Amino acid sequence: MMHGFIPPQRYFPYLTWQEIEQMPDKQNVVIIQPVGAIEQHGPHLPLAVDSAISVGVLGRALEQLEPEVAAYALPCLYYGKSNEHWGFPGTITLNATTLLAVIKEMAVSIYRSGFRKLVLMNSHGGQPQVMEIAARDIHQEHPDFAVFPLFTWRVPHIAGELLTDKEREYGIHAGDAETSIMLSLLPEQVKMERAVTEYPQVPQDSLLDMEGKLPFSWLTQELSHSGVMGDATTATKEKGDRILQSVADGWVKVIRDVSRFQQPNVNC
Repeated sequence: MMHGFIPPQRYFPYLTWQEIEQMPDKQNVVIIQPVGAIEQHGPHLPLAVDSAISVGVLGRALEQLEPEVAAYALPCLYYGKSNEHWGFPGTITLNATTLLAVIKEMAVSIYRSGFRKLVLMNSHGGQPQVMEIAARDIHQEHPDFAVFPLFTWRVPHIAGELLTDKEREYGIHAGDAETSIMLSLLPEQVKMERAVTEYPQVPQDSLLDMEGKLPFSWLTQELSHSGVMGDATTATKEKGDRILQSVADGWVKVIRDVSRFQQPNVNC
């Protein structure tokens, strides 16, 4: 099944061109582009984690979304900018220029079809900046096109309540949260007997950190032997079920908000 986690009636490629041409109120239909990655996630998780989370969360959200809110999922963009992980076999990466070009050309195709609302639903922490640059450039070129560069995990959710303080701060890759949600989404692909705990060695008592307001550049192989940054051993399916539902609930609200959104314009 091509649609995977996505409800088939919400899967954009299943539409015909006539259905798209005749779609009512097309300017308020929400088109969602899941963006993931194919990159190492430690010895216990598959390469597809970020992509699986994008599509899994979006599918759960679209199942819950009211039928009257028109929203469709595009096929996941599986390849992303993952060069921070290329010291580990299996990682496939595009450079920033290529990823930016792919997103912009996809968006122009959506625009030509008459749609005016596009969500870039990114689940990989190495490329939010590319999403933001793409969205700004696309909107500058097409001012009536609203583009939303959103990170899957930034909606309101309860994951932080289920993690330790250390995990919340340093468990940024293949740790408790990602492993738990994968136990919910694709349990047969998780090898918990190989799960490890490894936290990155980062400067202490410094204003500089990995991903905060004053970050330094880093490669995963400089910070982790296993590719894990966090504690994967504490992950459970029960935790993952709760995290998945919570993040999906947040995305239902986001899709509703995008559907109602009107671009601000002081000149109108």
